[in-house]
Amino acid sequence: MLSRRQFLNRSLATSSLLSLGTVVPQFIARTASAAEAQKDNTILVVIEMNGGNDGLNTVLPYGDDLYHKYRPTLKASAENCVKLDDHVGLHPGMRNGFEAMFKKGHLAVVQGVGYPNPDRSHFESMDVWQMGDPRRKMGNGWLGRSAGELQPKNGDIPIMNIGPTRLPLALQGGVGAISINNQHPYRLDLGGGTEERHTARRKLLEDLAKPEDDQKGRLVDFVYRRQVQTLTTLDRLQEVLEKGSNNNNFFSYGPDGKPYTANSLPVKLQLVARLIQQGFGTRVFYVMKDGFDTHSGQAEEHRRLLAEVADGINQFFTTLEQSKHAQRVVVMTYSEFGRRVEENASKGTDHGAGSCLFVAGPGLSGGVIGDHPSLKDLDSGDLKYHTDFRQVYATLLDNWLGVDSNAVLNGKFEHLSFLKAKKA
Repeated sequence: MLSRRQFLNRSLATSSLLSLGTVVPQFIARTASAAEAQKDNTILVVIEMNGGNDGLNTVLPYGDDLYHKYRPTLKASAENCVKLDDHVGLHPGMRNGFEAMFKKGHLAVVQGVGYPNPDRSHFESMDVWQMGDPRRKMGNGWLGRSAGELQPKNGDIPIMNIGPTRLPLALQGGVGAISINNQHPYRLDLGGGTEERHTARRKLLEDLAKPEDDQKGRLVDFVYRRQVQTLTTLDRLQEVLEKGSNNNNFFSYGPDGKPYTANSLPVKLQLVARLIQQGFGTRVFYVMKDGFDTHSGQAEEHRRLLAEVADGINQFFTTLEQSKHAQRVVVMTYSEFGRRVEENASKGTDHGAGSCLFVAGPGLSGGVIGDHPSLKDLDSGDLKYHTDFRQVYATLLDNWLGVDSNAVLNGKFEHLSFLKAKKA
């Protein structure tokens, strides 16, 4: 059996202890400084609406005659939509979840979001959003690059993906980001072998997490110890899930009164809510909902998808309000691109460019942010953007998570006005 010191020394030659995350040299120093600094324990939940959400029918210009001309079968009328002002409204499918939130100022609707020279490929455009870089030169994710400054307590997991085992690109590049899902055990995996070897490995991991007197303050010892502490924290996930599986509050219900399925966005968000309530310490949660590539028969499927997003977010905050955690949390949605302005012959929409996104939570001033893109001035048949998506990122990084957006995004971007001003 390797000694503690031998294990550490040998691990220095490996890429990442226990493969929980990639150690990126430029963020190690910031990770180490995070051990001492104290910040408000605010939380960001990011929802990826995968497939290219139709922004024009999500936040729709019901007062524009051109909208009704371009969308003869997909349009929503002024009578049916959730009116936000005299010009735009939300798709009717979002009424149950978002109407009350908007009226309370807990929902910001950011219009005309995009980036220069938009790419209409799912893969390339998703890379742009997840890297936070329209040139796609960064090589890792904007949230992963933020990990070093998120400053969780010892043993807590800074970033957690609820979904596939493989981390989304947005979360890659930091230390300690993990994925959990219903098909994977939410517990420490000590590899194959006998129970005796499992016990020995666990003891070694626990010993590794304790600093030796002659190693206190060593940067590399801190980084590796943090990863070990993160791994041992996974055992607590199983307890949370076991309690939640017998708790009716863990499940969410649609407007028809039927429960959402186990893999639905509302149920995933209820898991996130439970982890927050249990004091897990995670600062960023990432959840994906797919199905937004609506090339044909869009009307009913898009209504269902938008209802699931709005219901899920609304019920998520309702759960958090019951335990007085809601003020600490902000939710941001995004999709890789919008859809074409004119519907196609299959009563669907094709890949477009500029779109919209939502930011939600009691910590918002809310409202409609920016004008709806003009339907008279299009970009090859698509909505033009006027708000760079990195402005949303920068606002949340600087003013919510307390992370230096300039370092993460490699540049300064003007903040948007959807967050409440902090009290002096």
